[in-house]
Amino acid sequence: MDLSKLSTEQRNPKSMNLDQMSTSEILHVMNQEDHKVPQQIRKSLPQIDEAVKQIIHSFKLGGRLIYLGAGTSGRLGVLDAAECVPTFGTDPDMVQGLIAGGPTAMTVAVEGAEDSLTLAQTDLEKINLSSTDCVVGIAASGRTPYVIGGLKFANDSLATTISIACSNDSEIGKIAKYPIEVVSGPEVLTGSTRLKAGTTQKLILNMLSTTAMIKIGKVYQNLMVDVKPTNEKLVERAKRIIVTATDCEYSDAEIALKQANNDVKVAIIMILTGSSAESAKNKLSKNQGFVRKSIEGE
Repeated sequence: MDLSKLSTEQRNPKSMNLDQMSTSEILHVMNQEDHKVPQQIRKSLPQIDEAVKQIIHSFKLGGRLIYLGAGTSGRLGVLDAAECVPTFGTDPDMVQGLIAGGPTAMTVAVEGAEDSLTLAQTDLEKINLSSTDCVVGIAASGRTPYVIGGLKFANDSLATTISIACSNDSEIGKIAKYPIEVVSGPEVLTGSTRLKAGTTQKLILNMLSTTAMIKIGKVYQNLMVDVKPTNEKLVERAKRIIVTATDCEYSDAEIALKQANNDVKVAIIMILTGSSAESAKNKLSKNQGFVRKSIEGE
């Protein structure tokens, strides 16, 4: 395996004397390099757009979004999946993150796990991969065997496949039906792809999950209306969201939220349409969970 040809493994000319730089100089060069990431991502927005549309299609079919990766890439996928539950009120199964080596690999490196071409297939079989699912393979180098094997199995299972790599002409890009390739360039610390490559992947994952959730009705205006108030902090957030969305008094939001059985969407519709909780719930169901459609349908 020749790593020297990978852009993520090249030496960065701006940090050749990294060990001799002052703290301030190190911070400045890192900041300058980080600024390049969104500029590179912008070039791939058409590919990201297509990938999001495929994820939305899977959700509408009842399918799932499944992230697949090793090391930093895998951890970022697990993180994005975990955050969908409190942010969008999703079932934990709807967005999942699989990492080579399993949950242990989130905090401790599992030697050799990422080098297996068959381990991802086993992981995908355990969650009963379906043709309605969307599998996103994540690998900075674009050549991680765990991800390659997983994407091939997903293709064979007729699932939709997307790849995220930080190099051109990646191996996973040749396998996935919808490849995303953003060249993040040489790292400040040579080969440490938890830096710019990791940032690149995190920003793309933000785009994929957030945009898809917006398009299936998880957001009203720019508010997290599907947040589940499962603790004191989230209950207060839910009330503030209702106040912001409806311009009502705090006390009215509190009453509506209680009557709506802690469903923020239902509470908003109740206040904006003067409906009962049951009627608001029916409106929401009729409009596939979209608050705006439920209100404008009046």
